[in-house]
Amino acid sequence: MSTTLQNDLLIKAAFSQQTERPPVWMMRQAGRFMKEYWDIKNKYSFLEMCKTPEIAADVTMLPVDLLGIDAAILFSDILVTAEAMGGDLSFEQGVGPRFSNPVRSVKDAEALSTNCLDKLQYVADAIKVIQQRLDSRIPLIGFAGAPFTILSYLVEGGSSKDFKLTKLMLNNQPELAHMILQKIADVTVEYLNMQIAAGVNAIQLFDSWALALSWNDYRDFSHYYNKQIIAKLNRKDIPVISFCKGSSVFAPMMIEAQPDVVSIDWNADLKNIKQSLPQGIAVQGNLDPFVLYADKPVIKKKIIELFERMRGENGFIFNLGHGIMPDIPFDNVKYAIEVVKEFSY
Repeated sequence: MSTTLQNDLLIKAAFSQQTERPPVWMMRQAGRFMKEYWDIKNKYSFLEMCKTPEIAADVTMLPVDLLGIDAAILFSDILVTAEAMGGDLSFEQGVGPRFSNPVRSVKDAEALSTNCLDKLQYVADAIKVIQQRLDSRIPLIGFAGAPFTILSYLVEGGSSKDFKLTKLMLNNQPELAHMILQKIADVTVEYLNMQIAAGVNAIQLFDSWALALSWNDYRDFSHYYNKQIIAKLNRKDIPVISFCKGSSVFAPMMIEAQPDVVSIDWNADLKNIKQSLPQGIAVQGNLDPFVLYADKPVIKKKIIELFERMRGENGFIFNLGHGIMPDIPFDNVKYAIEVVKEFSY
């Protein structure tokens, strides 16, 4: 599919091929830092936006049209799989996602459905609309939440600062945790393969809360399932990006799952990580998103420093170490992308 793309920088870099400059996209690039996003968000609930293919396409296209990035990412949420499985999901302003029926017992876990792909059909429909609008200009990235991260939301009933209930389950009821994680993994494989069939050009697996885990718990309750998912994807010509907050620590284990790209948080030196990985594994990252609050000369300096550090390395996708914050000035994000696009090796 990548051969038909007018701009396939991301696909080439993801497969560790040479590119004239690093491709750029940013996590949460279609989000709350844009006035145009709020123009849409003020008319619909967040879930309505996700579940209405035309609206999801409108939001997905915002950074394509306004920022000129090198890849679009599907507008959706990592928790749609948990909702399809039976989670009663809502989003509260200023609070974030909430599950009114948290999963904390064997009975709760047994009630989770794995036969729920039809409930996610709206995502496949959105992908088709987006690809029509993109018209092969740039690749479209599909994604899903990794099982441990989804588990944490289901167990906690929403976001958590300390993951106390989740860790209690891992420690006291590991069999229950594994039962839920396996169900999530099974759904995630089907869901991502559905996205691939619908036409995405790349996949990213988001393990947003992996940093909460110790090395051994990450191995047993996160990596084990991520590896299973990646192994079962129909990934011919579709690069797979593995992201977790904590990737600067877990990267040596993450590569055992055989992704094409490891997305690195901002705590590590990207070149050191890249050179510690086997040949042919690309890296994505890893600018601290807080840099985008800074003055423009600082933004430019930090990006150029990173690029000079990565000079001579094939397989480098420029991104942030995590997502754009809602109050980062739009103008700064646009400027950062211009700096990237003016750079050449």
